[in-house]
Amino acid sequence: MDWIQLKDTSQIEEIKTMSKSRPVLIFKHSTRCAISGMAWDRLKRNWKKEDFEKIQPYFLDLLSYRDISNQIAAQFDVYHESPQIILIKDGKAVYDNSHMGISYQDIMSRLV
Repeated sequence: MDWIQLKDTSQIEEIKTMSKSRPVLIFKHSTRCAISGMAWDRLKRNWKKEDFEKIQPYFLDLLSYRDISNQIAAQFDVYHESPQIILIKDGKAVYDNSHMGISYQDIMSRLV
């Protein structure tokens, strides 16, 4: 998958800017959590190549980059969870979900 890995807090400003022309999805993943691994695998299995034209996806290993996870929660006014998806449009979080609530179909239905 060609998801952009979040490794620096400066990328949050890039996400806010990009989201004004195209939706951005952030997947926050805990590499120590089985539920997170399941949600990540399910999302990857459903993701299609043409989805990259509709939405820009980012991936965050929150155990390695907890400071970025904290800044995402503050910048987009979402409660931190893991695993978690956050959909950003026009610089704002318009949807987030976690654990077994993470659904490819649900994410794609919110792009219209």
